[in-house]
Amino acid sequence: MRNLRLIIQREYLARVRNKTFIVMTFLSPLIFVGMILLIAYLSMLNSTDQKIIGIHDETGMFVEEFKDKEQVQYLDFSGESLEKARQDVLNNEYFGLIHIAEAEPGSSKPAHVQFFGKETPGFGTVENIEKTISDKLTREQLIAKGIDISEIDKARAKVSIDIQNFSGERSSKMSNYIKMFFGGAAGYLLMMFIIIYGNMVMRSVIEEKTNRIIEIIVSSVKPFQLLLGKVLGTSMAGVTQFTIWIILGAFLLFGISSFLGIDPFAAQTPAVAMMDGAMKPEINQLVIDILKLPYASLLSFFLIYFIGGYFLYSSIYAAIGAAVDSETDTQQFMFPIILPLVLGIYVGFFSVVENPHGTVSTIFSLIPLTSPIVMLMRIPFGVPWWEITISIAILIATNFGVLWLSAKIYRVGILMYGKKPSYKEIYKWLKY
Repeated sequence: MRNLRLIIQREYLARVRNKTFIVMTFLSPLIFVGMILLIAYLSMLNSTDQKIIGIHDETGMFVEEFKDKEQVQYLDFSGESLEKARQDVLNNEYFGLIHIAEAEPGSSKPAHVQFFGKETPGFGTVENIEKTISDKLTREQLIAKGIDISEIDKARAKVSIDIQNFSGERSSKMSNYIKMFFGGAAGYLLMMFIIIYGNMVMRSVIEEKTNRIIEIIVSSVKPFQLLLGKVLGTSMAGVTQFTIWIILGAFLLFGISSFLGIDPFAAQTPAVAMMDGAMKPEINQLVIDILKLPYASLLSFFLIYFIGGYFLYSSIYAAIGAAVDSETDTQQFMFPIILPLVLGIYVGFFSVVENPHGTVSTIFSLIPLTSPIVMLMRIPFGVPWWEITISIAILIATNFGVLWLSAKIYRVGILMYGKKPSYKEIYKWLKY
């Protein structure tokens, strides 16, 4: 036990005292927060940028329908020829020109609409132009048929579904997407941490083996203790780094945003800014849904599944490091390790968000190779405690099994030199 404690201490201190570890621990939150603030700042600039769009309406029906808004200003060029209007818009560097021509005789379309611009307009801009013209045409056609538009407007009904569960708890239409975003972010971060710290363990084993230090170490320490100490020490370093990132990131985000006067959560996009008052209750409910997310549970289970998933995969990484002589030789073994992690991400995004409690989602949240990612994606949707308990229990049991098998490979592999191992060779080592 004393030897194990010394190995854990050595591995932990070797990681946290490493210059790269120190730099990335304190630099990563700064880069991440800087990206968030930059996006928020650019979004705020974009929301104040006004587009000027010219209108050349040959029909005379639509020019009055285009009303100026905060992000868009319309100028009437209908009194000029089309070529002169296009040249004026180009010379003044306006965003574009809407040309509405008379429909050809016998055409089923009431008007022919074109947009001229230096660049392709955004989806929202095109949608707004089409809606403005189609609404006007619809009203004109109804009037031509002798239908009273005012009566239609009075009879128009708007339905808004109030979503709540049987206990009376309300949620918004976007609730599932919010849960998918937070669950997906947690699952993706977990995958990245497992790969990063697993590679750390593998490189450490390869380095000790290459330098022949391992021969001296195993003379006084059992290979199993050495493997377990490496995994535990590196995992503690990972948890330390993650904790510093959370604390430092939160401090930097709120501190710098307050100092610069940038609100990273309140920056409106043009689409949000153009929403009418009828959408405000839905937006308020959206904010409530974000605040109601189980952040404490998500963070707690993130640490649990990070440790469990990391133990599982780093044991395999350590076994691979012991089996090879250089990092180049590890490539043939990396695909089977990465595949379950990538599969977990795909299952999470394409299955969990659509049916978080379905058969596929449930099965993959219990399989130990994918459960750390898939279960994290399911937790924001609400998972029964017994499912989480079973998932964690299977993960822990698998950890012991994989650690035992990895130790057998590790015991033989660390003393093997000059030969590229195959899967068949590694299988033989398991029998020793």
